[in-house]
Amino acid sequence: MRKLFFIICLISTATSFAQNKSRNLIIVTLDGMRWQEVFGGMDSQLLANKKFTIDSASLANKFAGGSRQERRTKLFPFLWSTIITEGQLYGDRLNGSEVNNANPYKFSYPGYNEIFTGYPDKGVNSNDKVLNQNTNVLEFIAKQPGYTGKVAAFTTWDVFPYILNKWRSGIYVNSDTDSLAFNNPCLKMINEMQSLTARPIDLRPDLLTYFAAREYLVAFKPKVLYISFGETDDFAHMGLYDQYLKSAHAEDAMLKDIWNLIQSMPEYKNTTTMLITSDHGRGDKIKEQWTDHGENIEDAGHIWIAALGPDTKAMGLVKTTTPLYQKQIAPTLAALLGFHFIPDKGTSEPIKEIY
Repeated sequence: MRKLFFIICLISTATSFAQNKSRNLIIVTLDGMRWQEVFGGMDSQLLANKKFTIDSASLANKFAGGSRQERRTKLFPFLWSTIITEGQLYGDRLNGSEVNNANPYKFSYPGYNEIFTGYPDKGVNSNDKVLNQNTNVLEFIAKQPGYTGKVAAFTTWDVFPYILNKWRSGIYVNSDTDSLAFNNPCLKMINEMQSLTARPIDLRPDLLTYFAAREYLVAFKPKVLYISFGETDDFAHMGLYDQYLKSAHAEDAMLKDIWNLIQSMPEYKNTTTMLITSDHGRGDKIKEQWTDHGENIEDAGHIWIAALGPDTKAMGLVKTTTPLYQKQIAPTLAALLGFHFIPDKGTSEPIKEIY
């Protein structure tokens, strides 16, 4: 009887997945982007602190407001216009919505491992360029019928080829100084630009990562595209609150741009889900710790998720009765496309409200 019940559950789950309209995914991460700014906009204490904000008047003119709603809309206009009305947002802890890292380390490689493998592996505990032994959901999707050769990742951080283990997975991963060896004129120009640009954070600027991903999408029509931005984390570590906010604001504009683009293309219109998240949070309880994250920063494991697409009901800010975890993102991505992803170790359930 137990076996029969299990089989019935699997059939029921597979049937619900098969009814999905999503055939494509756009996944975007903003490295180390705090939920505090996503849901509350500019922090007035950090604005007033000369250690972190040199030109407070200019920043206030751009992002200040009398309420959380006004400030967050100025900082993230796409999130708080299109996604809040047509999609879902998770992680506003002041309004009963909680998302956490399941891994204890609360920094980048462990966070990205958790996002894509569905498993908070305690063996993944550094940012070193070590080949990830865990199967990630992108390589799983790339092995499904119709998705072979149709999964790509464009990232600012140069550790991603190891995180996604491109040598084993076969996923196309373009990171930092990787050349764009294509005959496409737009990609050729971006390749020249990235070889000539200044590198303020010693990595490819997020803008060029974005344009490389966008033009690859136009030229090659991947069914799954991952874009990873890095400047929010790097500027935060430098204590540059103004640059941190400006990068976040620019990346919100890039989200709007790629969403408008896919809605204009018949290959993607009304068949594409976009999911946005972060790898970890940052300190806030002790305000000076906003620059940092890691095991010793109490609130650095607090993150957020946004989703928009044909299978994602317009629920706006979604309250959670129990905490959601980063490890649930991988099976959610698979479920959106009608697949059932099981992590190599442990268990992780998809976020059913998203699909």
